[in-house]
Amino acid sequence: MKIENESQLRELYGYPKGRAKDKVLNHLEKHAINFIKTSPFLVMSTSSAKGKQDASPRGGASGFVKVIDANTLIIPDSKGNNRVDSISNIVVTSNIGLLFLIPGINETLRINGSAYLSTDKNYLDLFASENNSPKACIVVSVEESFLHCAKAFMRSKLWDASAQIERDSFPTIGQMLKDQLGSTEAPETREAMEKRYENDL
Repeated sequence: MKIENESQLRELYGYPKGRAKDKVLNHLEKHAINFIKTSPFLVMSTSSAKGKQDASPRGGASGFVKVIDANTLIIPDSKGNNRVDSISNIVVTSNIGLLFLIPGINETLRINGSAYLSTDKNYLDLFASENNSPKACIVVSVEESFLHCAKAFMRSKLWDASAQIERDSFPTIGQMLKDQLGSTEAPETREAMEKRYENDL
């Protein structure tokens, strides 16, 4: 049966209760702030005016996202490939969702809210010490903040060394792009790609 409405969905799954229902906060408290300051990686979710979804990884040294106050975060828009998918969506809809990860920790932190792109010097100065300081940053207004349980990471064994594969057993991105684009050029090696990227970190 195709689930077509929320009534059918709730009949199948029921409703959250206890901590799962009560844990959503409308601000950042000490544990959420500590999570963000410890995290070197997040996934940013945005949507276009037509409802097209996008999820983009963002990373840096631990604490690369700055906590301004209990409802405000600043994310550097670090140098990329100029597709600007996420920030284009933010400019149009202001919608944003963030999933913060900490290597070795199975829980994650989820943030939902609104955002805008800024070139405010006071914000950009927060990242002035970086090798490639950003042209702009993303100012996030926190509307929901909550911790997400460890089940997905326990199932996937994401941080377990036994779950890692040999890198050489998996095609490089150069090879994958060559095949996808039908290119006749020799694929870029992983080593060459990483050396090229070093200037943009």
